[in-house]
Amino acid sequence: MNDAPHHATRTAEQWLTAVKAFEREGEFFKAYDLAAQALGSFHDDLWLKHRAVLCLARAGAIDLAQHKYSEFGLPGAAIENEDVDALGARLLKDLALAATGEKRRKMAVQAADRYAAIHERYHNYYPAINAASMRLVAGDDAGAKSYARSALAELEGAEEDYYSVATRIEALFLLGEVDAARALFPKAMKLNRGDQAALATTWRQLQLVLELKNLDPKVVAREFAPHTVVHFLGHIISASGRFKAVEESTVRSQIAEYFDEHPVGSGYGSLAAGADILFAEELIRHGASVHVVLPFELEEFIDISVRPAGKEWVRRLEHCLASAATVRWATEDSYLGDDYLFAYCSKIAMGLAVLRARHLGSQVEQVAIWDGRPGGTADDVAFWKRAGFAQTIIRCGDFRGRIKPAPQTTIAKPAGGRVIRAMLFCDIKGFSKLNDVELPNFVANLLGAIGKVVDSFGGSVSFANTWGDGLFLVFEDPAQAARCALDLQLAVSRIDLAKAGLPPYIAMRIGGHLGPAYAALDPVLLRQNYFGAHVSRAARIEPVTPEGCVYVTENFAAVLGLENGKEFACDYVGMTEAAKKYGSMRMFLLRRLTGNS
Repeated sequence: MNDAPHHATRTAEQWLTAVKAFEREGEFFKAYDLAAQALGSFHDDLWLKHRAVLCLARAGAIDLAQHKYSEFGLPGAAIENEDVDALGARLLKDLALAATGEKRRKMAVQAADRYAAIHERYHNYYPAINAASMRLVAGDDAGAKSYARSALAELEGAEEDYYSVATRIEALFLLGEVDAARALFPKAMKLNRGDQAALATTWRQLQLVLELKNLDPKVVAREFAPHTVVHFLGHIISASGRFKAVEESTVRSQIAEYFDEHPVGSGYGSLAAGADILFAEELIRHGASVHVVLPFELEEFIDISVRPAGKEWVRRLEHCLASAATVRWATEDSYLGDDYLFAYCSKIAMGLAVLRARHLGSQVEQVAIWDGRPGGTADDVAFWKRAGFAQTIIRCGDFRGRIKPAPQTTIAKPAGGRVIRAMLFCDIKGFSKLNDVELPNFVANLLGAIGKVVDSFGGSVSFANTWGDGLFLVFEDPAQAARCALDLQLAVSRIDLAKAGLPPYIAMRIGGHLGPAYAALDPVLLRQNYFGAHVSRAARIEPVTPEGCVYVTENFAAVLGLENGKEFACDYVGMTEAAKKYGSMRMFLLRRLTGNS
């Protein structure tokens, strides 16, 4: 599923099938990207448009879903179809559930009214059950029960599938018939057939109903909770290393036992010989999806991390890659002796696992095959533990004593001179139109405000440079980079441009990326500067960022979500064509979560 058929030979229906396959896996961003790609060939295909918006809504990218819904002309689509009509109601529902207080109640009424009108038109259970839940959110329990009864009536004689049974369960909970609802759980799970996205939708919906009905949410925890998302890692296997070849069958058995005790839906990690491949193989055996993140160029990775264990491990890696749902690279550059790249790759895999779990509303856990000793795997185990997520250790090697992750340490300077840094490129729209009277005002007022923000971050800024309207900032900590980017936008937005003697069209754009960069003495500036392909990548983001916004790459968003998910949100905005023909990149809009200043 990781490679789509060639676009030139694919019909719209085949594209749609591929989109739905990723959607079932809970890979909503990938599903949206595929739908958007298909629309490049099938511009007017209604169902590709519908699915694209639905995938964004399911991923929680509400603003982009609303924008695409209008851009695609779906509100006025000249077709009598329940799914198309209900999509607008679905977006209203999402907005209502994201709101609070009186605003939430009023928006819930609007969504309920929209669903009620659709039910009146089509007489189907889907709009009826959603009208019921939205009435409940609006505080109208009697109305909720009325539409729940309508949904049950519409289900009489309907074809029985997962969604019809899940709807019957929800309706019974709305009516307070808990035992009757629970009696249908086995049938629903039998009909689900591994559709993680469907489980996630039902889970969220039932949690909402149970909360509002003052019922115990644990009632549905065992059956409908989305399957666990795992970050897997561990030692490379060898004849006499930390994970010895003679231990393979024992460790494999322990991994199998973990799967027997945990409903795993997907796993994120690399594919080094030993722990990684063993876990990936178990994911495949259980029908769970494998999401591979490689630290650098594939053949070099195989030479370093797979082939030394034997040719059979190379064959096993190739099987895992062929079976993987997605394959990503932390960087497509060469290794050059930089162990930083392994740590960088691992953090991205961790972050992607956390993001996936949040989209599905599922549990996330790290499973490490580890000998309990410092170095290598221990650093990633310690990092995950500090982030506060669940963790399981499968012992291997000459393990002695208690499992105690090593404390956070400073990694020595890598052999190749590269370090992992968060990079910001900022630009002022309209600078080139300023005249000689306005330029001093620009320097004093706008650059002055920017300078105060940068100065407030002190030693967190590893490097800062300006040229005209451009600003390049480098940080060791991506969270500090995120804070600085948002503070810069806030400072610029607060400038009274007229009073400052500047034209009204002046605005800032900021692009952010996290990746390896060469740290070296700049012979012109006579101070340390940062160079490399990932610096160029960061520079190509800012020109395609809307004014007043901060766009960041998937790598930046993944690591930020892992370490600072309670402070920041990264809303998906789609595959974006970078400046100067640099290619397409998956972009996210950075924002602070409500309550964080």
